[in-house]
Amino acid sequence: FDEARRREATLTVVAGWNLPPSYVYSLAAGVDPREEMSRERAVALTEVLRPWREKYPDVEVTEASRLGSPANHLIDAAHEASLVVVGRRLRRNPFGVHIGAVTHAVMHHATAPVAVVAHA
Repeated sequence: FDEARRREATLTVVAGWNLPPSYVYSLAAGVDPREEMSRERAVALTEVLRPWREKYPDVEVTEASRLGSPANHLIDAAHEASLVVVGRRLRRNPFGVHIGAVTHAVMHHATAPVAVVAHA
């Protein structure tokens, strides 16, 4: 949000998500929960962003909660971005991988610069 404000840029928040494995059982029962899950995920994204929107009221924000690979959605969004910001978890162990699969994919395939920010 702070960088978008400095750049006077629109902030596009992209959240990708996959269906849980139990989705197959819903289809077998004749129920397709995709629409309901899409609404729930969109509402959850709006709630997560609410305090940030209040803190940065001058930043224009667009939200995109989409079914499918988070990495692919971020890489696609990077085509129109001047900066892509992805998070990474703080790891206590000094050994092993310190970034996840999504961050790794975005770092290697995004067409815009990528900033990796550790979660506080």
